[in-house]
Amino acid sequence: MTAARALAALALAAALGGLVIGLAYKPEDGMLMGLFMFASGAPAIVAAHLLVRRRRASGSLGRQFGWAVALTIGLVTVGVGVVALLMFISGHDALVMSLLLLLAGGLTAYATWLLSRDVIAQRDAAESARRDLVAAVSHDLRTPLTSLRLLSEAIEDELVDRDTRARYLEQMSVHIRTLTALIDDLFELSRLEAGDIEWSMQQVHLDELVAETVAAMRPQASAEGVAVEASVPRDLAPAQANPEKLQRVLFNLIQNAIRHTPVDGSVTVFAEANGTSVEIEVADSGEGLSPEDRARAFEPFYRGGAGAARAAGEGTGLGLTICRAIVEAHGGQIWFADSRKGARVRLRLRRSA
Repeated sequence: MTAARALAALALAAALGGLVIGLAYKPEDGMLMGLFMFASGAPAIVAAHLLVRRRRASGSLGRQFGWAVALTIGLVTVGVGVVALLMFISGHDALVMSLLLLLAGGLTAYATWLLSRDVIAQRDAAESARRDLVAAVSHDLRTPLTSLRLLSEAIEDELVDRDTRARYLEQMSVHIRTLTALIDDLFELSRLEAGDIEWSMQQVHLDELVAETVAAMRPQASAEGVAVEASVPRDLAPAQANPEKLQRVLFNLIQNAIRHTPVDGSVTVFAEANGTSVEIEVADSGEGLSPEDRARAFEPFYRGGAGAARAAGEGTGLGLTICRAIVEAHGGQIWFADSRKGARVRLRLRRSA
């Protein structure tokens, strides 16, 4: 809303207020009340719009909010005091009115600050997370794009023989698949975080789902020299979930566990009831994670330190983040449990009624 429209709205409100007073008392009282309301509010509106024009020079969002509140209270108080004196109210009454207005304004400012403090903090945290995500995406895009450029230039310039050209084309295909997976994961994550999901929830028997998932992952685990086992009681209460999305979570967790488990190591998936919920755990015999890494492992692209660009075939760096988004969309929780050896990822879902 422009300043002119705001002033017009204030004039309308003042006219209505004056009309009410005029009908209740005398027309003269109504005119004075209308003038009083407009003269008290107009300076605050003008100052607020001037502050908006110069808000970049005002600093952070919190400082802008402070300036707006201070100007509004100060100008309204001055306006009320001046108009009160012009209406022939005694200096004593005008001072009392101004002090009461200052108290009311201060209490309003405190309540507003208290309510908006978390909003401002969340906004700053979200902005910081957005910058970190953009930086991480740029970092993970740079390596495959650079490799694609170099490989394509070598082929275009005919600097390599036929066998090398075929090998370069194969490497280019790997990088293209990596980029495609990254874009798909980013799109899915954005939909999950925006709540743009339409899933059908149903009873999921975890013994069947876990057994099917583990069987599908065994060839990859065998190729890495890792044993994968399932341990889920047949009489375990079913979970309330979307089976395809829950299986996506298990695939990601098991694949991540295999990647971080040495040869001759093992990955075990088991589940148990816990009150009104069901908990699933994927545990491996790898090196495990430090407390700091456990706390940040579900952040996008977090790799346990600065690290280098992600190598082709190493994953997009969004697997655990997507797992968390899917589980939370189910109303559940996922976390890294403490472990003396290896890593233990646990997730909790509601039991089916």
